[in-house]
Amino acid sequence: MKLRTVALTKDFPTKAGPLRVLDEIEIGVHAREFVCLLGSSGCGKSTLLAIAAGLEQPTSGAVLLDGEPVVGPGAHCGLVFQSFSLYPWRTVAQNVAFGLEVAGLGREAKRRRVADYLEVMGLTEFANALPRQLSGGMKQRTAIARALATEPEVLLLDEPFGSLDAQTRASMQELILDVWRRLGTTILMVTHDVEEAALLSNRVYVLSPRPGRVAAEVPMNLPAVRDRSLRREPSFQSLCHDLDDLLAATMKPETAPVL
Repeated sequence: MKLRTVALTKDFPTKAGPLRVLDEIEIGVHAREFVCLLGSSGCGKSTLLAIAAGLEQPTSGAVLLDGEPVVGPGAHCGLVFQSFSLYPWRTVAQNVAFGLEVAGLGREAKRRRVADYLEVMGLTEFANALPRQLSGGMKQRTAIARALATEPEVLLLDEPFGSLDAQTRASMQELILDVWRRLGTTILMVTHDVEEAALLSNRVYVLSPRPGRVAAEVPMNLPAVRDRSLRREPSFQSLCHDLDDLLAATMKPETAPVL
């Protein structure tokens, strides 16, 4: 198992006492696998991702990468948020190079690495553009290229397409699938969109509302090669209905799975 959590629990302090947002979470992602965390707002998905990236510490339990505890941020994980988080004064190429500069990569190696990932994300002709000159989709491509350029062991995506319009979102979903197939990157992605989770992932973990718990683990038994046309297939629609029912059941304590 490339990445897994062991009895992961997270409490936040409040005036009324500790607020539990994650409770005994057990999930795993194999090397080169694409896994989605699916849940409603407030179920702790983003907190789980922040702990996996080493940006937050768990109250108890652990995140293990290749069997070793993740104790802080580092090059092991690349993280992409819903907001584009680009430096507005840096060009596309300079934004992509940022993590490589921090890592101290040599000038020529950095130039080649940036060029490679600009090509992967279809941004070569926009290398010298500033973020204000880019569309939303191109900004997110830049953010993903920046995360990939450091060649992390795991790519963590926190609802990366949530702020995009429907057409751009569909294009970005196809792009990330293509990048995943070409690079073999291990990906853990947060989403609240049932169709997105089904289209992109090998497996889906459905999380219950706060405190977040694993309500179900569902394999996506779909063709290996996927694009937006798959959405019209009865097998895909049936799978989405099943995920939607599972998600709805977590909202009703009397029908939620017993954990």
